[in-house]
Order: sequence, then C-alpha cells, then structure tokens
Amino acid sequence: MSATTVDPYARATATSAYQFLYGLNPLAKVAAFVPAMVLLVFVRDLVTPAAFLALAVVLLLVGARITWRLLLLLVALPLGMAVIGLSFALWVDTARVDGTVPVLSVGDWTLYSGALMLGLATALRLGAIVALALVGGLTTNGPDLVRASIQQLRVPYRIGYTALAAFRFVPRFGYELSVIRAAHRVRGHHGGRGPFSRLARGWGYIVPLLAGAIRHAERVALAMDSRAFGAHPIRTERHLVPFRRRDVVFLALSLGATAAIFLVASPWHPSV
Repeated sequence: MSATTVDPYARATATSAYQFLYGLNPLAKVAAFVPAMVLLVFVRDLVTPAAFLALAVVLLLVGARITWRLLLLLVALPLGMAVIGLSFALWVDTARVDGTVPVLSVGDWTLYSGALMLGLATALRLGAIVALALVGGLTTNGPDLVRASIQQLRVPYRIGYTALAAFRFVPRFGYELSVIRAAHRVRGHHGGRGPFSRLARGWGYIVPLLAGAIRHAERVALAMDSRAFGAHPIRTERHLVPFRRRDVVFLALSLGATAAIFLVASPWHPSV
C-alpha cells in the first residue's frame, strides 16, 4: 500500500491550461481584485463597473470549470442587477433628476432617465463587485485559503486551523440534519402538511442537532489535543500552498488591468 496520503478537502490542481484559476495561490486571487472592489464603491459612471464586470465574467468562463453552479450564478447575476437597478431608480429623489428626460408618468409621479441611470450605475457597481469576488470564491476552497494565509501571511496557526475546523462544521451539520430528518420520517414523527406541521418538525430537529454538534465538537477537541495543537509556536505543514511565479504574473496583470480601466474610463466625474 502506498504511503502517500491524500487530503479529501484539498482540491486537485487543474491540469488544463484553460482552468488556470485553480492552480493559482488563493491570496493572489484575493489581492488581485481587492483594490478594484474598494474603488468601485466610489465610482458613479457606467463604463468602469461594466468593464470590470466583463473582465470578471471572461476570467470565470476561461479560467474556471463550466458547472451548473457557475452558469446559474451568471444567469442570476444580471437578473439581480436588473431588480436592484429598477428598485434604486424608483427610490431616487426626483428633485435630483427632474432636469432629465421623463420616461414614465403615473399621476403625479414621474420616472426620469436620470433616475434610471443612477439605478443602473448602482446595479453595475454591485454586480461588478460580486463578479470580482466570484473569481476567487468559485475557484478556491477554504482549507487552501487558510493554509496560504498561515504560510504566506504568517497568520498564527492556532487561529487559522481553528477557523478551518469551525468552517468544516457547516457540512457536518448538513449531514446530521439529513440523518435526523430521515429518522423522523421513518418513525412518522410530526407527519402531515401545512405550516404548523412544518414548524413542529423543525422544532423537533433542534435538540438532536445540538446533541450531535456537541459530540462532534468533543471529538474535534480530543483530536486536536492528541496532536498537541497549540503546544508549540509553529507547526510543520503537510500541504504546501506556494506563491509561484504564475501568481506574481497574474497579480501584476490584474493590477495593471485595474489601473488601465480606471485611467481610460476616468470615473471620477459623475455622468448624471
């Protein structure tokens, strides 16, 4: 039997050049677009967020695996932007935009083109920020981000791996809840339909779910104690997440693209 061990939580590095985002250091993907996400909060034009939105979508389509989750997000994102843009357009103070062209009138209320532009600009900013966050969020798993933070940012391992253990509680709770639901269905506990039956079933999940969470926390604590967790200031790493030349290139190109978009668009002058 081979002595090599495999971490079930570590995502394998993509071998295809068309899925290059998975082979990058998580910190490089985060740092590449943090300046753009911060600056997008202060812009008021349409071109700048639209350019970043297009850049993020292209990166996801080229550098990530095309899965149903990615396609669903790419469909839901413009729909959410449309709802947000229309909502903000309806909430805009008409005194600020009454000098623009009227688009729709209902009684004494009038929707102006300036309000639509403000709503669209707000929706584009939010959509661009979300899309840039998805570049790293969809191609990075939690364990690798924690390992990179410990190895490159020198985050204390006591904090990093404790956060990682807490992060892994979430799928465990989902599994426990599915087991509890199956056990209740087998026993016919709180059957029936309607809101009251659903409320009764939900209330019946609380106690066994808390008991399972306590047992799981005790097992995790014993496992960490048995490995002398926290006994020494540093620990050796089983899985390395290096910061390679490709990460430097990606970071430089992303920051360069950010600077180029802001220089060309010049978004610091409101369009409305």
